[in-house]
Amino acid sequence: MRAFVTGATGWIGSAVVDELVSAGHQVIGLARSDQAERALAAKGVGVVRGDLDDLASLRRGAAQADAVIHMANKHDWGNPAESDRSERAAVRTLGDALAGTGRPFVVAAPLSGLVEGRPATEDDVSPAIGPDSNRGGSENLALDYVAQDVRTVITRFAPSVHGRGDWGFVNFLTAAARKQGVSGYVGEGSAAWSAVHRDDAARLIRLATEQAPAGTRLHVVAEEVVTTKAIAEAIGRSLGLPADSVAPQDAGSHFGFVGSFFASTMTASSNATRRLLSWEPTGPSLLADIDAGAYAA
Repeated sequence: MRAFVTGATGWIGSAVVDELVSAGHQVIGLARSDQAERALAAKGVGVVRGDLDDLASLRRGAAQADAVIHMANKHDWGNPAESDRSERAAVRTLGDALAGTGRPFVVAAPLSGLVEGRPATEDDVSPAIGPDSNRGGSENLALDYVAQDVRTVITRFAPSVHGRGDWGFVNFLTAAARKQGVSGYVGEGSAAWSAVHRDDAARLIRLATEQAPAGTRLHVVAEEVVTTKAIAEAIGRSLGLPADSVAPQDAGSHFGFVGSFFASTMTASSNATRRLLSWEPTGPSLLADIDAGAYAA
């Protein structure tokens, strides 16, 4: 199989590329810089130069591939409307390119905003519909292409995809702890996240590309519930700092943009995902990674 991967040099996408290559697949990666192109070439990976706003480059990549794995997102926290617009345009372009082919279209999506009061399941339908919704409604837009003979597979990621070198949410929380001299949690720290190790996530994306039926929603989740207080305490231990509560009204100033996420519960089960693909996570837990110094450097 020849797979076109957007976000191919990102935190998750680069691990997906490595997993695909190790499994004997050919890979083409989207590269928006000379540095990214060199990194992909060093792995023996083909390159399409462009970015999410260069829709012609997305069409070129999809045209060369037996499968498309869409991992990229702008993550413009200062202008989420722009991230949503870009995401919707990219998904529409890739879906149009795959229409009528029966080829896999694996799309990364978040767990946030699905349900309240319980962990989300794979049966939960995203309420985000239309261009003005979260992620531009790209999950539902991608699933619409099943009716056009595209094997769309939605992969919903835990808020923490952790490991050494992570530059995601836990990295920002660690930076805030260093800056403030205390590892904070919001309120009582009873909000909770799901988590997954990066290597386990990459393996699941490969299995999804190879095996998952059209219209499948998968949860890239190893640990269903890790409280934010436990995360903060682990960060504190790793940095030699105390852990303490931050008032909800002070979360923005203490943590920066990540404060609103850290105050929110974003959890999900992955029981159906595990049964469907015989996927069993083997990587260390989030707290074990933090305690082992993955975020201390």
